[in-house]
Amino acid sequence: MRFSTVAAAVCLSLSAAAAGFAAVAPAQLADAPAAAPAASGTPAAAPPSEAAAKHAKRTACLKDAKAKKLLGADKTAFLKSCIAAP
Repeated sequence: MRFSTVAAAVCLSLSAAAAGFAAVAPAQLADAPAAAPAASGTPAAAPPSEAAAKHAKRTACLKDAKAKKLLGADKTAFLKSCIAAP
């Protein structure tokens, strides 16, 4: 019983502290200077990187392998061919 009371008190104090930080954050942001505008030659959102594209493709191939219930050497061969495909 004692542990649960202490744990509850700690959780309540942490949530109160978090609420205090949340209340302070917007005031601090208002005092901060505005960010410098992006250079005219750079796009606002950078295109996805090559690493992100590879990760997305590998994730899709893994989902396909799982859906096909492939295991072991069959899964490895499927992943190599799937990832290598354009």
